[in-house]
Amino acid sequence: MMTKDEQIYHVPVLLEQSILGLNIQSAGTYVDVTFGGGGHSKEILKHLDKRGRLLSFDQDADAEKNIINDKRFTFVRSNFRYLQNFLRYYGVEQIDGLLADLGVSSHHFDESERGFSFRADGPLDMRMNKRAGLSATDVVNDYTEEKLANVFYLYGELKNSRKLANTICKAREVQKLDTINAFLEVIKPLFNKEREKKELAKVFQSLRIEVNQEMEALKEMLQAATQVLKPHGRLVVITYHSLEDRMVKNLMKTGNVEGKADKDFYGRVNTPYALINNKVIVPSEEEIERNPRSRSAKLRIAEKL
Repeated sequence: MMTKDEQIYHVPVLLEQSILGLNIQSAGTYVDVTFGGGGHSKEILKHLDKRGRLLSFDQDADAEKNIINDKRFTFVRSNFRYLQNFLRYYGVEQIDGLLADLGVSSHHFDESERGFSFRADGPLDMRMNKRAGLSATDVVNDYTEEKLANVFYLYGELKNSRKLANTICKAREVQKLDTINAFLEVIKPLFNKEREKKELAKVFQSLRIEVNQEMEALKEMLQAATQVLKPHGRLVVITYHSLEDRMVKNLMKTGNVEGKADKDFYGRVNTPYALINNKVIVPSEEEIERNPRSRSAKLRIAEKL
C-alpha cells in the first residue's frame, strides 16, 4: 500500500504488468532507471530475497526524498544515459533485468516552479536535473529560428512549427520570454480553441525533450542495456509518445534504435532480443480512470537472447 506522499509524487503506471514482465529471479540484480516516487522499485524489492540487488537511477534531487532504506537497494543520482559507467562503479557487470518508465512524474507537473506544465505560471525551466545548464528559457530565447522550428517539428510533430518559431523570435526581440505566462501569451493565438490544450502539450513536450536531451539519453541507455543484460535478462520499457516508443520497438526488433534490420542468409533478422509481448500492453480503462496520465502509456517487454 502506497503512502499519501508517494501517490502525490507519482502513481506507478502498469505496475503489475511491468513487474510480471521482469520475470524477477529472487537472487537477481535489477535496475530501475527511472526511480521517481519509488513505486516500481519497492515492488521489485518485494520479489527479491537477501541475495538480490536493486540499483535505481534518478537525476532529480527531489527523488532522493523517496530513497528506500534497504541494504539491497542502491540509489544512483544520475541520468540513466550513464548506466554502464555507474554499474561498473558499483561492481556490477551484468544484470537480470531493467525497468524504465519514461513518463514525467506527476510531481513534476504539479510543481509550478519546475515549469513542466502550462496549467500554472512559473519560470520556464523544464530541467529534470536542476543543476544542469540548459533550461527552456535558454532554448526559447537563444535558439535560432530554424533550430527552434526543428525542435517543435521533430519532438512535438507540430505542423505549424515554422510559424511558431517565427512568432517566438519576433516576440523575444521585445521582451525576454522567461515565464510560462509570458510564453503562453505569445503562442496561444496560433492554436484553435478546440485543440489548444493538445497543441500546447506538444509545444511543452518538445521543449522538455530538447532541454533534457531525452532522445539522446534514451538511445544511450538502450544501447547500454543491451550490453549489460545477461542472457534471458528482461528489458521492460513503458513509453508515452511515438518518438520514444519507436526507438524502443526498433531496438527490441532489430537490436538498434534506428530499426535497421541485419538479416541472415535465410532472411531472419539478427537481433539480440526475443519479444515477450508481440502486441503492446496498454493500461486498462480502470487504471486510466484512477490515473489519467497513464492514458498514453505503452509497455514493451523483450528478453535478451
